[in-house]
Amino acid sequence: MRLDKYLKVSRIEKRRTVANDLCDAGHVSVNGKVARASYDVKVNDIVEVTKGEKTIKVQVVAVNEYATKENASDMFKVL
Repeated sequence: MRLDKYLKVSRIEKRRTVANDLCDAGHVSVNGKVARASYDVKVNDIVEVTKGEKTIKVQVVAVNEYATKENASDMFKVL
């Protein structure tokens, strides 16, 4: 699954276009390297998103095409 779609489906970011813009601006890194929106997310990847002063670091636990509001938080583990 694409990185921007994963951020949206897992509800780390509210909108896919915003997730895409964050990737383009270099504010998203995967396993310590700046990643593009087209990066293919895999289980056990460490994703770090920086928005202003706030940084969110999560480990990918599952990659699902669809997730409900209740299941979205099961897709990652906050580090």
